[in-house]
Amino acid sequence: MKRLLVFSGAGMSAESGIATFRGSDGLWESHRIEDVATPEAWQRDPDLVTRFYNMRRKKVMEASPNDGHRIIASLEKYFDLSVITQNIDDLHERAGSSHVMHLHGEIMQLRSSVNPDDIVTIDYWEVNNQHRCPKGSRYRPNIVWFGEAVPMFEAAAREISQADMLVVVGTSLLVYPAAGLVHYAPPQCQIFVVDPNLDALPGGLKATMIKQGAQQGLRQLADMLL
Repeated sequence: MKRLLVFSGAGMSAESGIATFRGSDGLWESHRIEDVATPEAWQRDPDLVTRFYNMRRKKVMEASPNDGHRIIASLEKYFDLSVITQNIDDLHERAGSSHVMHLHGEIMQLRSSVNPDDIVTIDYWEVNNQHRCPKGSRYRPNIVWFGEAVPMFEAAAREISQADMLVVVGTSLLVYPAAGLVHYAPPQCQIFVVDPNLDALPGGLKATMIKQGAQQGLRQLADMLL
C-alpha cells in the first residue's frame, strides 16, 4: 500500500467557515497578532488571550468538516495515509482521519504555563482563570505561538521523507518553518498541490498543480488517484 501524506493549511478549514489566520489587514479576528498569539501577549494579558481563544474554540465546535476533510479520510481505504496540518481545529479527526499530526497545536487542548508536558483535552469552549495545573499555574492554549519552536517539526519531516505521494492543500507555503516541510519529500515522491492561488512550489520542486479550492480540488485529486 502506497504511503500518502496530506499536508493541509488554513484554506482547508476556511471552507468550513473557520477564518484564516491572518487577514489582508494584518489582523486576526480584529486583533493584532502581537496581542493574542505570542508568549509576550500571554505574560502581559492572559485574560485577553484566554477570551480570544475561547471564541476561536467556540467557532471550531460550531463548525463541521467539509467534503474535503471527508475525501481525505475516505482515501485511508486505498492508501497508508497520514495528515500533517497547520490547523489547530479538529475537523480532520471529526471527518474520520485516523492519523493526524498538528504542527501548531490543538485548540481543544490546554497546557500548563510551567510544565509543557502537562496537557489536558477539553470538550467545551469556555476557559477561565480557575483552570489551573496541579502546580497552581494557569492553563494556556496548547498552541504554538509566534516566537516559539515547532516541537512536531522533526517528526513531520520524517513522515514526509517516507512518502510515496504528497498532497499539499489549502496552504500558501508562506509560514515558516512549516512551509519548508515540502523540501523533505524524497526525489521519487509524487507531489500534488491543491490551491487556487499557487502557481508553483518554491525551490523548483515539480508538482501537479490543481488550481481549485480545497473541496473541489480534492474531488478532482481523488478521481486522479483512484
